[in-house]
Amino acid sequence: MSVAVTSLQPLRFAANISMLFGEYEPLDRIDAAARAGFSAVEFLFPYEHGVADIKARLADCNIALNHLNTRPGNSGEFGLAAQPGREAEFARVFDQALDYASRLGALTIHCMSGVVLPQERSRAKDTFLRNMESASRKAQGTGVTLVVEPINQYDRANFFVQTSDEIVGLLQEIDKPNVKLLFDFYHIQIMEGDLTRRLGCHWDYIGHFQFASVPLRQEPDLGEVNLKPLLWEIQRRGWGGYLGAEYRPAGRTEDGLSWMKTLAPGS
Repeated sequence: MSVAVTSLQPLRFAANISMLFGEYEPLDRIDAAARAGFSAVEFLFPYEHGVADIKARLADCNIALNHLNTRPGNSGEFGLAAQPGREAEFARVFDQALDYASRLGALTIHCMSGVVLPQERSRAKDTFLRNMESASRKAQGTGVTLVVEPINQYDRANFFVQTSDEIVGLLQEIDKPNVKLLFDFYHIQIMEGDLTRRLGCHWDYIGHFQFASVPLRQEPDLGEVNLKPLLWEIQRRGWGGYLGAEYRPAGRTEDGLSWMKTLAPGS
């Protein structure tokens, strides 16, 4: 017997304020997300702001901070977790991310792995495994889950991990319950497709979801992917976390938020 939609917990959407609400100053985007009806915000690189200032703004708005990233490294870089010889740098940026996440109540940290040329992949993999094992130990007992994200080859050529299948293989080697897959529908559709089947296959490894339309990474009710049945599947499976809206608005952010109702399961 199927379960009625009304008996399931509603999904909770988080606004990625590093992309959404660009019309406002960074901390003012928290207020804008709360007014728009989001349950949480994702702030990829909050480190230019003090923890106390962010915490006060979150409290004033009665909204959570769900997710952040480790610093990407030097200008133009895209992560350090898989960069041989830079283990000390990764340790520093991870420690900072874990401090912010722990003090602000964030549930997930994306440990950015970076660009790796094909001839460097073997060494990079060894470095990545060691770095993530160390990060996992540091995060034990904090309630923070570390996530690894595949980035498609068009947005970031030679990113260390480009597919969810590859990440799951790495997670099986790491074998730590607090290291998971960031399942971003945008990147996974571009590189792999077969989203519903892949969602089910990787369910036990998923630590966070993000979404946007494909191929332009705009509002999620645009583009070539029908997200509504995918969101229904996530709800049916009992997802208790947030889902991060990580897209580039086609215009003013508030003008493109009708998807929050039309894509919600049961709408």
